[in-house]
This record gives sequence, C-alpha cells and structure tokens, in this order.
Amino acid sequence: MSTAGEIHHFPLAEPSGFEYPPCYRRIQAQEPMARIRMAYGMDARLITRREDVRTVLSDPRFSRAATLGADVPRPTPVLMEGKSIVSMDPPEHSRMRKLIAKAFTMRGIEALRPRIEKAVAALLDAMEEQGPPADLVTALARPLPLTVIGEILGVPDFQSDTFRRLAHILFTSSEPGEVEAAFGELLALVSELVARQRQSPSDSLLGKLVSARADDRLSEEELVGFALDLIVGGFENTAHEIANFAAFVLGSPTHLAELRADPALVPSAVEELLRVVPISLTGGLVRIAVEDTPLSTGIIRKGEAVVVDTQSANLDPATFDRPAEVDFHRSPNPHLIFGHGTHRCVGAELARLELQIALGSLLERFPGLALAVPVGDIEFTTGILRGPVALPLTW
Repeated sequence: MSTAGEIHHFPLAEPSGFEYPPCYRRIQAQEPMARIRMAYGMDARLITRREDVRTVLSDPRFSRAATLGADVPRPTPVLMEGKSIVSMDPPEHSRMRKLIAKAFTMRGIEALRPRIEKAVAALLDAMEEQGPPADLVTALARPLPLTVIGEILGVPDFQSDTFRRLAHILFTSSEPGEVEAAFGELLALVSELVARQRQSPSDSLLGKLVSARADDRLSEEELVGFALDLIVGGFENTAHEIANFAAFVLGSPTHLAELRADPALVPSAVEELLRVVPISLTGGLVRIAVEDTPLSTGIIRKGEAVVVDTQSANLDPATFDRPAEVDFHRSPNPHLIFGHGTHRCVGAELARLELQIALGSLLERFPGLALAVPVGDIEFTTGILRGPVALPLTW
C-alpha cells in the first residue's frame, strides 16, 4: 500500500515474463499523479490513467522543447542536448514532420507490402536452410526492420551491421559511457551518409531531406538529427516487438492454436500484443508543464516534469474491459503504444505492417514452429527497451 506524497523510485519494478508489474496498476488506482524519482534529474509526476496520458501527449502546455539541455528525469546522466524532431514543439515540429509525411501515409506504407513480404521470405529461407534450432532475434527480428527503413531512407546495406550494433547499445546498455560513445558513432555515420547523398543525390527519403536542407527548410543539425531519429526509431522498437510477439504466441498454446486456426486474426492479434506486452519501462519522452494544467485527477504545476506511462494506460480498466486478459478479438482497441497527438510515432503504420507480415509468415512457413527453450527461461534485455536477448526456435 503506497502512501500519498511518497516518492517512488522509477522504474518501480521489472516485468515477470510478459506481465506488466502489478504495482503500476496499484499506482494507477491510488496515485494517478504519483511522484517519482529516476536515477538522474528532477522529480516528476507519473501519469498512468489513459485519458490523462492522452491529455499530456496532446496538450501544448506540456512541452518537449522545454526539456532540451534541462536536468529532466532520465535513467542516465547524459542530458539531451542535440536538437531533433523529438525535442521540438509546434510549429517547428510540424515543419519537420511535414517533410516526411508523404513517405509514411497509409497508402505509401501499403505500397511497401510486396517488398516487406519479399524481405521476410528471404530471411525465413535462410533460417530454414540453416535448420533448427535457430535464433529468431538474429534471423529475422533484427535484420528485417533495418532492411526496411534502410530501403526507405536509402541507407546502404553494407552499413546495416554497424547501425544494428550501435542502435542496440543505445537502447539496451545501462553503461552511460557506452551509450554516449554509441550515439557519437551513430551521429558520425549519419553525417557521412548525408555527405554521400550530397555528392550522389537520389530520390530516397534521405535524398529528399538533403534537398530540403539545400532549400533552407532544414538546418544541418536538424537534418542529421532527423535522419538519425528515423533510422534508430524505425529499427529498434520493431525488432524487439517481433521477438516479443513470437515468444508470447509460441509460449501460449491457446493463443497459438487460435492463430493457426484463423490466420486472418493476425492483424487484430498484433494490436492486442502491442497493447499488453511490455516494451519499455522508462516512461518515454519526458515533458515539462509550461503553465498550470488540470488533469482529471489534479493539477500539474508550471515547471513540473511529467512522465507518461503508456503501458499502464493500455491496462486502464476505465477504457479496457478485462484489461489484463489477452484477447485477440478485442475491438475497438484504442491503445496508446504509438503515442498520441503531435509526437505520435510517424512510423506506426510501417511497424504494424512489418509485425503483421513477420508473425503471419512465421506461422504459415513453419506449421511445427515451437520454442526450443521453456518460455520461463527466455532472457530479456534491460535498458530503454525490453525484448528477448535470443529466441531459439525449432520446427
């Protein structure tokens, strides 16, 4: 039982398997604006109820720009100094997002389906040829998203291993020095890609961003930061989710049988797994209230830092009936895992499509697919994102 006014050390607990820690549900019920303290930075308010989370994510009184260079709550000592789309408020954010909007429309993403299906088939061909047991993380989960975002941006395939290694460090390492070094290397690689694009222009998304820089629609800092955000953001989350979803389904005979009996359920299953499977424990992007702002359970004061917990919001009984139950037929399913409002993930539809094709293709290709280790023995990464370190499969 928590005490009103108590300061909780964040994150509060680690998941057990695929269950989000129950203590967050207690916080949601008893302290919907709980005070928290991370390893570094000022104290913050933790927002866990879905409607309040939506408000924080969409109300301009909660600023991302105000966090730039500030001593905000964070898991590492590194301050966010570089200006990028994730640290902007409108109208600067709107200007940046408009530059890539056409590449991530529903129609544009759906046009990528044949290429994603081809990439998945090639990766599964290689996995099948290798024979069981095979590690899904290295065989499919990690190479697929980087291949896709690399094709969209025009990032050469030969760079993939380097980006994969550095992005993995960025999201999973708990060593500040290692994270800072990886970020520096990634920044240098992206700067090099930008320079090459200037020398040999292409019609890729990166080429269009370089053209925007030439037309003074982007500064050099914005260009490099934007490209880095797209590469890293379009890769690591989806990689973790592919492995998470495969592990969950293969570790749950009832849900596996359901999808095998009705493959048309895969898109709905992906939405439900996005809602319920823990992917992050760090609270995402911190915001600062730039004026006193009311939420349903109280007032956030000007200058306070706010952390939204979308994982808890996705388990809010005020919105979701039987929230802890995994129901592949759930409809509607208004989860917030991709965020909401101005900073909603621009690649949400791309991630959805990759996850649907990856999970559906796995089950179709390998009728006898199964975990090669007990589900309880799966080791998960630590850091910003959570997913299987390895996922040995047999068939």
